[in-house]
Amino acid sequence: MGRWALDVAFVWKAVLTLGLVLLYYCFSIGITFYNKWLTKSFHFPLFMTMLHLAVIFLFSALSRALVQCSSHRARVVLSWTDYLRRVAPTALATALDVGLSNWSFLYITVSLYTMTKSSAVLFILIFSLIFKLEELRAALVLVVLLIAGGLFMFTYKSTQFNMEGFALVLGASFIGGIRWTLTQILLQKAELGLQNPIDTMFHLQPLMFLGLFPLFAVFEGLHLSTSEKIFRFQDTGLLLRVLGSLFLGGILAFGLGFSEFLLVSRTSSLTLSIAGIFKEVCTLLLAAHLLGDQISLLNWLGFALCLSGISLHVALKALHSRGDGGPKPSKGLGSSPDLELLLRNSQQEEDDNEEDEYFTWF
Repeated sequence: MGRWALDVAFVWKAVLTLGLVLLYYCFSIGITFYNKWLTKSFHFPLFMTMLHLAVIFLFSALSRALVQCSSHRARVVLSWTDYLRRVAPTALATALDVGLSNWSFLYITVSLYTMTKSSAVLFILIFSLIFKLEELRAALVLVVLLIAGGLFMFTYKSTQFNMEGFALVLGASFIGGIRWTLTQILLQKAELGLQNPIDTMFHLQPLMFLGLFPLFAVFEGLHLSTSEKIFRFQDTGLLLRVLGSLFLGGILAFGLGFSEFLLVSRTSSLTLSIAGIFKEVCTLLLAAHLLGDQISLLNWLGFALCLSGISLHVALKALHSRGDGGPKPSKGLGSSPDLELLLRNSQQEEDDNEEDEYFTWF
């Protein structure tokens, strides 16, 4: 009887994990292709990003309110001093990372975007070393060389290469390294109480919106104000379709962060890191099949080399965690920084109270 119960529990855990991974894939891959599709007809990616931020803030606020009503526990609200001094740098870096990433969709293919964004791990490692969040080891040098070499091979003589788009997404990856390093420093300050991703998103979105607005005003403000799709619309139906499409993108963006939270809460940071590696492969295969992205043998070899570097980093972190006697939060970052930085405390709550409903983890 005991053996049968263990088998049932194992099967249920496997099914639950698979379901959460598939949910994460749907949101993560879905928003990539959705944003690429949307920017083909709506050439205002910064405005699109700002609307996404507003939607994420709305859903974060609603989630906080629901949790507060159900748990009867007040959510954290930072003082203006802490908000501007400690949260603003992270919010600005995050806004530039997301904004430049979406901007690049105007110029580059999904495959080049996916490959270049994978190099964010490279910059995260570099800034982790600079801020002394990671110790310099020979294995890390090998990881950096593998990822950098893979990126070079993927972009070398690419038939669909666009320098402007590549520069935008590479800049986003560079800023992403700063972003996640600052986020880790921010979340390590326990007195702020921002260890939970819902609270973090709630506090980041307004400053991200304000940080992205000057860039939007300079590059898109005038064109958007004269566009018939928004402010000079003549067809109400077209306006509603455009706004509905933008709102749906915001829902996907919120769903991505929430699906990552659920996945790591029910499994581990290593699970999402490994799932992220296979997600990149799925994205490239879908881009080649659905969008006709041209990927040469050299490009595939470069992608494989980059993934091997990311996989090595994930494996090293897993071994390091096991060597320390358990899944304790480490100083470094995995291949999926969202996971390790925003959700590490949720994993600890899962270990402490396996049977709680997920709303109690907020």
